[in-house]
Amino acid sequence: MPRSRSSKSKSQVAFSAPSIEDERTVVRRLSRAWKAPRDAVMRARMIQLSWSGLRVPAIAGELGCSQKTDRYWLHRFNRSGLQGLEDLGGQGRRRRITEEERSRIISLVKTVPPGRLRWEPVGELWAFDESGPSEWTLDSLAASARAEGIEVGRSKDPDFVPKGQGTSASTPTRPTTLR
Repeated sequence: MPRSRSSKSKSQVAFSAPSIEDERTVVRRLSRAWKAPRDAVMRARMIQLSWSGLRVPAIAGELGCSQKTDRYWLHRFNRSGLQGLEDLGGQGRRRRITEEERSRIISLVKTVPPGRLRWEPVGELWAFDESGPSEWTLDSLAASARAEGIEVGRSKDPDFVPKGQGTSASTPTRPTTLR
């Protein structure tokens, strides 16, 4: 049984036909939700407006999106049901560290930096490492993370060359004398 009804006249019509009652209930609740992701609410609203008989141009006008976007989500809902309204995984840059390493770095930041002075119970000031920084800096945090066995760095790309001074030929040189 096809999930969508379409008829072709001068322009192709896209709308979603309601199927299962549970699906209808979920879409109705999601379209009225206040604390759900905005994208999910908007997509559910598209489906609900389609079920109420509105055409793509009217839905797009009411929701303030393009007709292409509206058609995309209606077709995707027709193909995949409620799972079609969710974002696909894999967007964004992949993490360079694992969640466990991230937790270890956060716990490291919450510790006292090695160069910060502390009061001893006998009333003396003492630092774990007097040559260390009194506040966490990126360099000191990276060094401490490496000491903990967490591999951190700028880039793992073997072809990466850090930007040096005067790398651009179009960068003007500044005069060395005062004006």
